[in-house]
Amino acid sequence: MKRIFSSIIVLSLLGCSDSDNSETIDQKAGLVSDVRTLIEPYQLQGLSQHVANLPNIEQPIAQLGMQLFYAKSLSGNIDTACVSCHHPFLGGGDDLALPIGVDAVEQNLLGPGREHMPSAAHADGGPTVPRNAPSTFNIAFYNKVMFHDGRVESLDTQWALNGSNQSIRTPDSQFNTKDNVAGANLAAAQARFPVTSTEEMRGFNYAAGQSNQVLREQLTSRLKGETNELAHNEWFNAFLNGFEADINDVDINQLITFDNIAFALGEFQRSQILINSPWHNFVEGDDSALTEQQLQGAKLFYTSYENGGFNCASCHSGDFMTDESFHVIAMPQIGRGKGNGLTSDEDFGRFRETNEENDRFAFRTPHLTNIEVTFPYGHSGAFLTLEAVVKHHLNPALSIANYDPTTLQPGLQTNNWLANTEKALHQLTQLQAAGESKLQAVDYTEQQISAVVAFLKAQTDPCVKDQACMSKWVPTREQDVDNTQLVAEFN
Repeated sequence: MKRIFSSIIVLSLLGCSDSDNSETIDQKAGLVSDVRTLIEPYQLQGLSQHVANLPNIEQPIAQLGMQLFYAKSLSGNIDTACVSCHHPFLGGGDDLALPIGVDAVEQNLLGPGREHMPSAAHADGGPTVPRNAPSTFNIAFYNKVMFHDGRVESLDTQWALNGSNQSIRTPDSQFNTKDNVAGANLAAAQARFPVTSTEEMRGFNYAAGQSNQVLREQLTSRLKGETNELAHNEWFNAFLNGFEADINDVDINQLITFDNIAFALGEFQRSQILINSPWHNFVEGDDSALTEQQLQGAKLFYTSYENGGFNCASCHSGDFMTDESFHVIAMPQIGRGKGNGLTSDEDFGRFRETNEENDRFAFRTPHLTNIEVTFPYGHSGAFLTLEAVVKHHLNPALSIANYDPTTLQPGLQTNNWLANTEKALHQLTQLQAAGESKLQAVDYTEQQISAVVAFLKAQTDPCVKDQACMSKWVPTREQDVDNTQLVAEFN
């Protein structure tokens, strides 16, 4: 799918008679009323009420986080950065079904065309990371869990978006047990882990056999200039600016810590607030914000199965359009998997964290803001289009029967995809039979699919399609403090 940026939208209006206008206006007014009635039980207020608690990209701490996010020096072999899989111009992701992390043929080439070196460790000709790179856009609004399997999660039942005094569990602590160094919020907690993944950033030789904490200490030492791995290093000044510290009040060991690295990375990501969408404006009271087709899609989205709708809001609920819970929807099991199953290429999802049988093949409900630009979709990046992923939700068995993984990126591992996916489909069928799934197979028309897709596109903030607007989250060359800044190239 080709990504197109523009900063000008031209609307063409076709002439019509007064009677046609009156009929259309009345029909749209009825749809507006219907949708407002449907969403009333959800008590939607809009996400803008939370923005005051969140960082702005212009703030020094977010600027420091941006410098770190683009720095290859946070990867073991200094060949990968956080942005390798999460670029603002690529919807906060990488436009790939499954990411290519370390050992890329071309380090700065992002998105389609990025490939793993055939001679590198762990190479098999395909993508090396087992799950799709989720978008960083609007992650500040996640209250409960991070990652597809929720392995970073809040243990509190309620907590504020500013993330103060939170109890957070991470892979460094036992399930349901607080990680005492997780950080101030979920974004800071999750930022501690991409650097520890051998496929994503760590590499297969750096700090081999050492704990996550030892790895982080080595990376911190690198930024402090203690390892002589960086020929040019101005990180101390960058941290002074980012934390607005006085050089007379702190020393380098107090300032450059991995806790501060993770916090700054999290603040940069939390600054990516992109919510100025037609749907957001509609929720906040603008009756004219949506087209008639988008309103028809909204009706299907919020109407229950029993009343002829698609029941989407049973999981995609709230202002952020996610229950932050885990559901089995039998997404195609493609790629390397997570080492599960007899062939070791299955991904058991949430089950890997909870060991609860109902969680086998369950994954987190993603939010839907800007979903138009955050493709591919699903924990495995199995679908390139909104039409395909909507149809899968409405009839997973039919979707799987017609699925062709060869339409995705070159080298994608698919030897056992059908057998593995059928196991996930069987799990879904069992849960449905037991009344423990919110998903039902329903009939649909192409017109209905088009309406739902139009509604999903109403979640798009125009900024995400405007490269000039998105550039505020891309550092200048002058902000390269150690000569490792990733300057992205795209095919």
